[in-house]
Amino acid sequence: MLLVAVSLSCGSKPAVTVKQLPSSVRSHRAEVLDPARVAELVEDVDGKAYRVGAGDTILVAVYGHPELSIAPFVGGVAPQSGSASGGSNRLAGLVIDNDGTIQFPLIGTVQVAGKTSAELRDYLEKELVTFIKEPKVTVQVIFTGSIRYYLLGQFQQPGLKYSDRPLRLLEVLSLGGSITLKEASLRTAYVARSGKRLPINLYRLVRDGDLTQNIRMRSGDVVLVPDNINERAYVFGGAVGSNPQGGVVPFVDGKLSLLQALAQVGFGTAEQVQGKLSETYVIRGEADRGELFIVDAERILRGEAAPFELAPGDVVFVPPTWITSWNQVLMQIIPTLQAISGVLTPFVQIKYLQQ
Repeated sequence: MLLVAVSLSCGSKPAVTVKQLPSSVRSHRAEVLDPARVAELVEDVDGKAYRVGAGDTILVAVYGHPELSIAPFVGGVAPQSGSASGGSNRLAGLVIDNDGTIQFPLIGTVQVAGKTSAELRDYLEKELVTFIKEPKVTVQVIFTGSIRYYLLGQFQQPGLKYSDRPLRLLEVLSLGGSITLKEASLRTAYVARSGKRLPINLYRLVRDGDLTQNIRMRSGDVVLVPDNINERAYVFGGAVGSNPQGGVVPFVDGKLSLLQALAQVGFGTAEQVQGKLSETYVIRGEADRGELFIVDAERILRGEAAPFELAPGDVVFVPPTWITSWNQVLMQIIPTLQAISGVLTPFVQIKYLQQ
């Protein structure tokens, strides 16, 4: 930051003095999640077998027993993705019910949802051995009606989207039309699976064309692209007995400085000892990457150091004066992180709450 001082004297031109303020960052550490942990969460594996679900249609044939097989075709054209029904020209087969079951001759009700075709084949052969000597079964998925994705937020066409095949993230995004980039907060956008945010960076995918973020999606995945007017930072900490209690601080026109955030939750406005402002911690996360800053907010207050700009999703912690180590900081912040885990970036969730 530059400070400009102007002095005036009679009969002379103004003298301008420019002073460069030093950085307020006392230390900085960049971190990356363990790639093996990321791969485990994302499950972006080539050749992974498809697991059937409610709404899928399967063909089952039992060799030498046509009475147990489903007639292979009625008409000859499979139903198209997005159509309410296949009409008269559709493949016949066993349609998996909403409860994930089918009715099969001799066996009765069979729970099939979640099984691969090979697993279902093995199961049917095992069950049919009571009625048939050495049964040979083939199973084929002919229509995938169970694949669905949820697109929420700043899409031209948000909502529930169906597909006739598994898709990658870019293909899923295209189902919602264009993202309204002027109003979208891509840095806080995320993909959620089974209630957990994945360490995937939509900003790098959409803005930078980073195809390493173009993961294989699973049915039921949620993509949320929030609007940029709801960008937030999370501030807490302080000494016991101080006025500040912490809270959520909004960005204004995409900007928020550390001092502004501290002031909005009460730091610097009371006479009590409020914490170690000279060692304010800022945790920043974005997908599988993160940064830890220790910022001297006292020097910023005195005008001796440059302001520190926050990023959406930053977690700010002002430690009590007795804290002297990062391990002590973690003991203090983890309960609060657990309480607000639903709004944290994937990096912070995984790094501090899931390891």
